[in-house]
Amino acid sequence: MSRAQAESVIKRIIREVVQQCAHRGQQVSDTLVAFMVKAVVLDPRNGFNDDRTLTKQDIQRLEELCLDKLMEKCSPSLDTIKMQVYFDMNYTSRREFLEDIHQLVESNLSLVSREITDSRVKTREELDALYCKMVSYILLRSGMGSPTDASTVQEATAVLQSVFPQTELGSFMVLLKKDKEQQLRELTMIVTGIRLFNRANDKRQEKTDLYKLVPAASSEVLRVTSTGLEEELRLSQSLAQKYTAVLEKLTDPDSQCEECDVPILRLKQALYNVRQHEAFLSVLLADAHLCAKHFEIMQSEFSSQMKLLKETMHSKTAVPTAKAFPAFKAVSQLWIGLQDEVELLNILNNIRLNLQPFTASQAKLFSEAYLDGLLGTSEVKTDEQRMIESSDECIVPAEMKTQEWLLPETTASFNEIPLQYDGVCGYTLVNRDGLLLPGNPHVGVLKHKEKLYVFSSKEAALKFASSPDTFIAEVAEKVKCSPELIQLLKLYQQFPSLSPYSEMQPGESLLVKPIKCESGTQTDLHPVETNVVKSYEWNEWELRRKAIRQTDVCTKVTHSVQTDLSHMRRENVTQTWLPKNVTCQSKRDGESNVPKPQTFLAGLRGQRHTNVIKTNLTRSVDE
Repeated sequence: MSRAQAESVIKRIIREVVQQCAHRGQQVSDTLVAFMVKAVVLDPRNGFNDDRTLTKQDIQRLEELCLDKLMEKCSPSLDTIKMQVYFDMNYTSRREFLEDIHQLVESNLSLVSREITDSRVKTREELDALYCKMVSYILLRSGMGSPTDASTVQEATAVLQSVFPQTELGSFMVLLKKDKEQQLRELTMIVTGIRLFNRANDKRQEKTDLYKLVPAASSEVLRVTSTGLEEELRLSQSLAQKYTAVLEKLTDPDSQCEECDVPILRLKQALYNVRQHEAFLSVLLADAHLCAKHFEIMQSEFSSQMKLLKETMHSKTAVPTAKAFPAFKAVSQLWIGLQDEVELLNILNNIRLNLQPFTASQAKLFSEAYLDGLLGTSEVKTDEQRMIESSDECIVPAEMKTQEWLLPETTASFNEIPLQYDGVCGYTLVNRDGLLLPGNPHVGVLKHKEKLYVFSSKEAALKFASSPDTFIAEVAEKVKCSPELIQLLKLYQQFPSLSPYSEMQPGESLLVKPIKCESGTQTDLHPVETNVVKSYEWNEWELRRKAIRQTDVCTKVTHSVQTDLSHMRRENVTQTWLPKNVTCQSKRDGESNVPKPQTFLAGLRGQRHTNVIKTNLTRSVDE
């Protein structure tokens, strides 16, 4: 059967099963039916072959088996699968939860925001109405009071008028829509910060407690969620330990059990149901503790920010807006963060409450008194007690050198390594016919084919390590008969046809084995060469214009002009000979000194009729 044919058949089966369940008064989702169809096909007891094309009789039998499982009354196995489907479809990461909360707030305020940003006021009454809408928007976004409360509206209006008087609506109206939305958000943060500051001043305390500023309903969520999760998780763990002790007693091959009519299969399904509930509650409680941690951090920041704001405001009669508004925005941002934590806790609490009905069937089948009667004098051990008892036994790698063992003393980040079967002992799961016992990593972690396995005792570890592939295959066969174990033990990689519920599509191929292969394709950059003649012209008149222009150009003379700005732009190239390294010899420089001629004339002054006597005073060269 091809993939397309298989998907068409499965879609038709899912649609038919959903309709039949609706006719019988049971509303089921397509995701639940899709998983149930996969589980029925995967179960070897039903005799479906992946390699054989489904006949009409096979399809009819598949639909009947799915209907029988979905319509089964008081079934812990069905309730566990429903619990898994609900949790995977409603739980997500903290970041995505916060994104959903923010999107919901924006969606709820989109109508009011659109009325403000798209308004075109002309009269005084319309301006007043627009200002009232802005006050309502600020109250709705801040979560501090209701727009129907007159005193709250009066307080918010007074604060808004102090930072954004009604006379500034004219400048607000000429802004673009995005700028209007941005200014609305900034006004909301400033007004919220001022109102929080005013409320903190009313408390007249040195340290402002953010918890006391939270409304009563939000305070109740903060208090109830963590305590409710802790109490419910404690009860679930106690019940799981009791089921484990009962099954440990009934499946012990060395003991002679007198209760032959005890429904061991139902007890195992009830154990899986309680263990899955415990796992989901642990996830929710971890998120609740993270919310409480974030709240403590915000409480500390809020107190310090409010103290700084009080000192700034009380020390001066007038504070510049450039200094006050950022402080108010910081306080408002902490308030928004607190509201996000409250909403997230509310979501977690709702998930916790919605998980409770999925544990009703096991509580109805097996009461506390019935379980106590089966236990008799047997001791109920907690998971911590089992860990302590088995910690004395430790694997010595020298005892089995054919396998690789990880020990706490030789492995970095030992407590954070990913464990196969979600930390459950695989040997006990096979040897005790589906009993779930938590493994103890301190006994020794077996590394086999890049996967890590833990065990409840040293004996279980050695027997599993003697033939790991056989035990892994037997675990897979056990899981096929109990499909709720696929998510409980996190075995999606071992069963690729069964994906997590949140990633499952109703029309996925179920009867076609997934094919894995490496393939590559390559295409030319331009498979079809373009042949565009750019000189082509379809317009006859354009061709005529080009002809006339070409004829006119032929009669012209080309002139060139050189200007001061362009005469140096020509590229010139010159070639020169490189200077030679040459030497020459010249005559020696010499010098000479000759006497300076000197002549003395006597009789030039004082005598009129006498002769002038000329005397040569030049020194001789020989001197």
